[in-house]
Amino acid sequence: MRRMTISRLALGTALGLLAVSAHAASVSRLTPPSELFASGTADPIISRFLPGQRFDLQATVRPDEGDRVVAFEFFVDGAWINGPLPLGGGANDSRLARNSLVTETGAADTCLRDGKTTGASGCVLAAGLPSNTTVVSFRGYSNYSAGVHEFKVNARTANGRTISANGNFEVVGLANGGRTAKNIIILVGDGMGASHRTAARIMAKGYAQGKARGKLAMDTFPYSGQVMTASLNSIVTDSAPGMANYVSGNKANNNEEGVWPDDTLAAFDNPRMEYLAEYLHMLQGKSLGIVTTADVFDATPAANAVHTSARGNGTGIVDQFLDDRSKTGLSVLLGGGRKWFLPNPGGNTSPQPVNGSQRSARNDYVLPADVVNGWGAAPGKLDPERDLIGDFVSAGFAYAPDNTALNAAFARGTPDKLLGLFAYSNMNVSYDKIAARRGNSEVVDAFGFPDQPMLDDMTDKALKVLSRNPQGFVAMIEAASIDKQAHLMDTDRWIHDVIEFDRAIAVAKRFAEQNPDTVVIVTADHECSGAAIIGAATVSAAQLAADKLAGKSVVGIYEAARFPRYTMNADGYPVTTNIDNKMLIGYGANADRYENWLPNRFPTRDTQQPFPPAQSPVNPNVRNKDEGALITGQVAGDQAAHTGSDIPLSAFGLGAGYFTGTFDNTDVFFKLGQIAVGGVQ
Repeated sequence: MRRMTISRLALGTALGLLAVSAHAASVSRLTPPSELFASGTADPIISRFLPGQRFDLQATVRPDEGDRVVAFEFFVDGAWINGPLPLGGGANDSRLARNSLVTETGAADTCLRDGKTTGASGCVLAAGLPSNTTVVSFRGYSNYSAGVHEFKVNARTANGRTISANGNFEVVGLANGGRTAKNIIILVGDGMGASHRTAARIMAKGYAQGKARGKLAMDTFPYSGQVMTASLNSIVTDSAPGMANYVSGNKANNNEEGVWPDDTLAAFDNPRMEYLAEYLHMLQGKSLGIVTTADVFDATPAANAVHTSARGNGTGIVDQFLDDRSKTGLSVLLGGGRKWFLPNPGGNTSPQPVNGSQRSARNDYVLPADVVNGWGAAPGKLDPERDLIGDFVSAGFAYAPDNTALNAAFARGTPDKLLGLFAYSNMNVSYDKIAARRGNSEVVDAFGFPDQPMLDDMTDKALKVLSRNPQGFVAMIEAASIDKQAHLMDTDRWIHDVIEFDRAIAVAKRFAEQNPDTVVIVTADHECSGAAIIGAATVSAAQLAADKLAGKSVVGIYEAARFPRYTMNADGYPVTTNIDNKMLIGYGANADRYENWLPNRFPTRDTQQPFPPAQSPVNPNVRNKDEGALITGQVAGDQAAHTGSDIPLSAFGLGAGYFTGTFDNTDVFFKLGQIAVGGVQ
C-alpha cells in the first residue's frame, strides 16, 4: 500500500509537530481518487461529477506509533463542510450524522459527532495496517459549482498533531437550453467487441461479392464512437466497473460497483458515488429498469443500482435492489437469479434447500449508521430466511416466473412494476432457447426452466412498463452471455446471443422512433476473449464431423475463406450454425481448449447454477478432449479472459450526435447528463 509521509502533506494548523518517527504519520488513501494526492500533480482530473451528484469523502489516516486520531474535518475550497448546515438544499439534513471515524483499536468502529463517539458500525480495518490506523468519512457530499475543486482532510491526534492531505475533483457544468431526453436506453452486449458484432452480421445477413447483404439493427444507428474501457486499477476491466463507469462518471476498481476502494473488510461500507439512475430519480423522478439474460445479481445489472466492493455478494445485492428502490426508482427487474430471492431458513449452516435458494448471511448486508444517514439508504439486515419475491409482490411488483406468466401479466393490462426471474441463475442462452422452441428442449429441460423469454420479448415488456412513468426512465438492457460464452470459447452460442441482442436493439430503436424524446446507446462493458474472425472452414459440415481432429488444417484464410452462407429461419435465427465452409473464430486471450469447430451439444458448465446438468462439460480444457485438436492458450486457467481493447458504441435518437470520436467510458455519463438535464440544441 502506498504511504504518504507527513513531510509531503499539506499541513493545516497544528498544536505542535512531532519528530517524524520510523512509522511516520501519513494519509495513505484519500477519496475520491486524485492525481493531486497520488503524485502531487493537478492533472489529469480523475474524479468528476455532475452538479449536485452525491459522493463520499474519505481518508485512511495512520498516526505515529502510540498516537491515535481523536477528531477530523474535511474542507472543500477552504470551506469547512462538517457543520450542521443543510446539504444540497435539504432543510433537515444534518451533516454531523454523516461523519464517521473507524479505528482498529477499542470496541470496533465509532461514529464521531462533535468530538463525541457513539455506536458501532460493525466493520474492521483490512489486515496488515497498524492497529491505530483510522478511516474517517463524510458521506453524501455534493457540490453544484462547476469547475475544479480542491479538498482537504485534517486529522487531529491525541498527541496534538494534525495530519493533512489534499486532493481534487471536478464538477462538470451542463449547458442549459434545448430539448431534454425523457428516456435513456443503454443496451450492453457484455464482452461484445467489434469482431463479435461483425461475426453476427456475417451469420445473420451474409455477403455478396464483398458487400454485406444487410445490416444489423445496431449497424443502422447514425452515430458511432470508440470507448476506452480501463478500470481504476487495470487496463483490463471486469464487468463491475465496466458498467459502473458508464453510469457513475467515475472509475471503480475491478469487482466493485458504485464505490471506490477503501481499507475496511466490509463489502458494503465503501465510499460511494451516485449512479445515473439515482441522480435522475432524485432530480427528475425517472424510473429505472434492469433487463438481463444473466442472474440479476451479476456485475452488469447490479452496477446500475447497488453499492458494494464485492460483486459476488448476491444476497445483499438483490436485497438492495428492493430496499433502495425509493432512491433508484427501480420499477422493472427481469432476468435470472431466483436462487437469491427464495427463502433459506438454514442460512449458513444447512445444505442447499430443494428450492434452490442460495441466500446466506455471509453475503448479505448491514450498513453502518453514517452511510444510512448520509445517503438515506436502507440499513439492511442479515436475513437469509427472507422471502424476497413475496416482498417484491407486497411492494406492488407483478411477478412472472416464466414466459407464459410474463405474457399473462400483460394480457391483464400493463403492470406498474414488474419482476421476472426465469432461472435459478443465468438464463439459458439463445442457441438453446431457440432449439427448445423448434422442438429440441433437451438443454432447457436439463436446466429445469423450459419456458424462458427471449431478450427482445423482455425488452418490449420492460419498455411498456417504464413508459407508464410520465417523467421518463433509465433502462439498462444486457445480453450477458455474449461474454459468458466467449469466456468459454463456445463460438456458436455467443454469435447466436449477439443476434438475440440485435433483435432487442431493434425493439429499442422502434421505441425511440415512436418516442423522439429518447436516446439509445449500444455498447459493451469490455471486449472478451480477443475474438477474431480468422476465416472459414475449407470443408463441409459432414467432413468436419468425420474428421474432428482436423484442427488447423481445415482453416481457410484470405481468399480460401470465401463467404460463408447461413440460412435464416422465419424466427430470425440461423437454421443451423453448422454449415458447409462455416465461419471460424480464433481467440487472442484464450486458455487451452480442444477444438473441432462443431457446435457443442450442451453448454459448458455454469458454476453459478445450483443444479448444473450432468451433461455439461466441466470446462473447455476437457470439452471435446477425445474428439478435438488441442489449441494451447495464452492465459492460465480454463477460460478466455477480457481484453483491454477499445470497444464500439453506437447511438440513436435525441442527442446521439454527442457519441462520436474516441472517449473514456466515464465520459458517457456526462454526455447522458447533458442530454437528459442540460438539453440538446
